[in-house]
Parts: sequence; C-alpha cells; structure tokens
Amino acid sequence: MSERMADDVVLSSRVRLARNYKDIPFPSMMNDVWASETIRRTSDAVATLPDAAGYSFVRLANLSKIQRQEMVERHIISRDLLRSADVAAVLLGRENTVSIMVNEEDHIRLQVLLPGAEVEQAAQIAREVDDALETRVDYAFDDQLGYLTACPTNTGSGMRASQMLHLPALTMQHQMGAVGQAVDKLGLTIRGLYGEGSEAGGDLYQISNQVTLGRTEAELAQAVRETGNQLADMERRARKMLLVKDRAGLEDRLMRSVGVMLYARRLGEKEFMQRWSDVRLAGSLGLVQVDVQALDQLLHSAQNGSISCRAGREMNAQERDEVRAQYVRTALGAH
Repeated sequence: MSERMADDVVLSSRVRLARNYKDIPFPSMMNDVWASETIRRTSDAVATLPDAAGYSFVRLANLSKIQRQEMVERHIISRDLLRSADVAAVLLGRENTVSIMVNEEDHIRLQVLLPGAEVEQAAQIAREVDDALETRVDYAFDDQLGYLTACPTNTGSGMRASQMLHLPALTMQHQMGAVGQAVDKLGLTIRGLYGEGSEAGGDLYQISNQVTLGRTEAELAQAVRETGNQLADMERRARKMLLVKDRAGLEDRLMRSVGVMLYARRLGEKEFMQRWSDVRLAGSLGLVQVDVQALDQLLHSAQNGSISCRAGREMNAQERDEVRAQYVRTALGAH
C-alpha cells in the first residue's frame, strides 16, 4: 500500500527527539539560572545551522494564554511545555514543520511534524537537525544506554515516532479496546488527540512507540509506519462493513452532521469535533464533495485558542461558539 493512500485515515506523522545537556541538571531539578543557560545554549547552536535564518525564537512567557493554546492546538508545542511556560522557549523552523522546544520534560524536545503518513521522512529530517546540533553541543550520552533522558522510557535513541489517525468506523463498532491491546503487543501505544492523558476527540488517535531503548530510530519509525498502515486498512474495512450493515443509518448520521456544520449558528468545541469527524468520514466515503485537506486545517483553526487568537481577545463561551459556527460555515462555503 502506498503512503499516499493512507491520507484518508492518517492525518499526520510526527517525530520527537529528547536530548539533555551533560553538564546541566534535568529540568525537574534546575533553577531559573540553568533554565536561561539552556535557552541561550540552544538558541546559539541553532543560530549556526545552515538554515538558521528560517528559524524564529519565541519565549512562552511573552505569549498570551490564548496564543499558547493555539500553538498546542496546532501541535507546534506540547501541552507539557505549558507547565514550564515561565522558563520555556521554542525555536520554529521550516515553516513550523520543525520545532525545538526548550525546557520541557527534557532540555530539548526536537519535533518534526509532517502531513500524511510520512513518519520515516519526519525521522530523517529530525536526524539531520539533531546531527547538526550535536556537532555544536555536548549531550548527556552513555555508551551502553544511549541518550540519557528525564523519563527512563525515552532513554536510548530518545525518539518518539507517532501518527495521527482518524478512526471513526472502528470507534463506532466499539473496536478501539481490542485495537489498543493489539497495538500494545507490538510495543506501541495508542492515545488521544494530544497524546498521553488526552481524549480521542473527533475520533482521532495517536499511535507511538512506548520505549526507545534497544531499537534504532529507523526501526522505530518503520514499526509506527507499518502499524499505521495496518490500522488504516482495518478502518477502511470497518467503513465498508458499516455501509453494508446499515447504509441508510450511516448516511443519516453523517449527513445530519453535514447539515449542522453548514447551518448551525452556535457550535461548541466538543460538538464541532464530533461533527467534523462525521463530515470527514462522509467526504472519505464520497457522500459529499469536500476538500479533506482543507477540512484537516479547519480541525485546528476552529478550536478555542485559534478562534480567540483571530479575534485578538478572550471571549465567553457563547460568543466563541457563535464565532466558531460562522467561521465553519464560511470555510465550508455556506452562509
């Protein structure tokens, strides 16, 4: 199966590398002076990269709450980085495809995020950036264990590879419990939209490797890609089964959501996520003409942080839900 075929199921691929400086305490043990040194050292190293001009430097302390939230919604930064917002920073490069988070759980979390089932390409880009940085800094590294990290499960290559999958049919058929058990046996885990501890809003799930020790970066990326392909095939079979079992019932559910997205005057974030999932499934099944790529962009741009950022201010829930409904109608070509 080609990687392009998976785009109806696989939204994006991400690779994160955890790195720490050998002479600085881990973030959980360091003070503000060490945190500032970590930022200085990382930004100085990035400034020497061949494409340094393409990077922008952002201190989270200089951002508003809604700006930080928007960056999380777009998966540019992690939710964990917000916990240390006062001493955290991020360097963004390659049109936000690469983000280097500083002072998260580890000193550095180098992330590459690409659309579609491109986890091995993401791993390659991450390795290129990491190799370039490593010629300029000294990481905490052990000849037997590999890269040393704050969490033991990241020790080794320090790499977490993941894919974001849209699995509405498997969810409707109550198969996600069995899917989770099967994925676990392969040494991977399945989580919600924003990773560990988050819900699977919009029937979106992340699969990623659980441990990094004893496996190469190439092996981890391959395992995630192959598992993603298997889940994509399972999802497609489940969609066909739903059509065979009760086509009218499925179409009724999906088209009701299409109607809500096109004509609702107030749309809460939770309802939007579920309606979005239904519309995306309807588009994938050919029941409606919709640009799936544009719909995937809408997923992030219609969430609370993005809605408030475009308005340039905090809004109450009712006002935000009305603005979201109007934004969705416009994006889908309605009035």
